[in-house]
Amino acid sequence: MEFCPKCGAILMMKKTKAGCPRCSYVAKGKVDMEMKEEVHEAVPVAVVDEKGSNVNPITDWVCRKCGAKRAYFWIRQMRAGDEAESKFYQCVKCKNTCRVDD
Repeated sequence: MEFCPKCGAILMMKKTKAGCPRCSYVAKGKVDMEMKEEVHEAVPVAVVDEKGSNVNPITDWVCRKCGAKRAYFWIRQMRAGDEAESKFYQCVKCKNTCRVDD
């Protein structure tokens, strides 16, 4: 890998000679460039089924129905943009959902 002596950018091939993409520098003579990429085994990607699991963060909140102390939460803008957003809590234990407007 060769670098531009004027600005320090990585030299790239321009038609027949190597040159700097930022400034007007063109390398004199032959520049030895080799590009390679190492490919490892494919990493499996986890797919989340929306119906099967809840991906919202969990916070401390007392459920009004069963008294459990942990709930999933999310925030939505339900009204005009200059008004406060609504917070929703869903109990981890009984799945009761509650909307809280501050």
